[in-house]
Amino acid sequence: MNTAFNLYPAIDLKDGQCVRLLRGEMDKATAFNPDPADQASRFKEIGFDRLHVVDLNGAFAGNSANGEAVRDILRATDVPVQLGGGIRTRDQIDAWLEAGISRVILGTAALRDPDLVKSSARELPGRIVVGIDAKDGYVAVEGWAETSDMKAVELARVFEGCGVAGLVVTDISRDGMKTGVNVAFTSEIADAVSIPVIASGGVASVKDIESLRRAGGKRPIAGTILGRALYDGDILPAEAIAAAKA
Repeated sequence: MNTAFNLYPAIDLKDGQCVRLLRGEMDKATAFNPDPADQASRFKEIGFDRLHVVDLNGAFAGNSANGEAVRDILRATDVPVQLGGGIRTRDQIDAWLEAGISRVILGTAALRDPDLVKSSARELPGRIVVGIDAKDGYVAVEGWAETSDMKAVELARVFEGCGVAGLVVTDISRDGMKTGVNVAFTSEIADAVSIPVIASGGVASVKDIESLRRAGGKRPIAGTILGRALYDGDILPAEAIAAAKA
């Protein structure tokens, strides 16, 4: 099956800077670029055609905290940008779409207010993505600070048939660790729903991209987020792009 496999280089924003965390812990942040707009431009120049942006402060605060940095990114590049972190109301969704964000990612809201996600997805086709972050298979929310009693695969099924454009599925235990992506966990969710699933957390090498691309199951995995391994140079952009298109 020759389906598109999309790569999303990540720009995680903390205090206005581009950083990477270990397992989502805010006190374990490594700053990679003080200028997120510059980072966005670099990603476009080296061949990436979309971006994954997360407002880390916003995820904990429940409201946009790095808004100016996000707007700088939008001004700096014309590639589609999907944004998550602290977006929990319809007014926030509409404001970011009007500002130029291509797709809004709803994480905590997906668990706390699924009706908001469903109604927004129906009224804004192709613009709403659900972020499912999991610890030991259970959904974590509030910037990963709280773990719920709902399994990730159960939350995925909640949004079947309502027009959600994608699911970003993260194994928190691997995020930022470069220990390898959890292909089995991602495939389980991809097989459970017809919504495109994007893998996140632990991607360490081009081999992970190849494993996700070839993952055996009822449905293919639609793409992956690239984080620390890309910043550290363990993944070379040209090789990643070639592997995604193979």
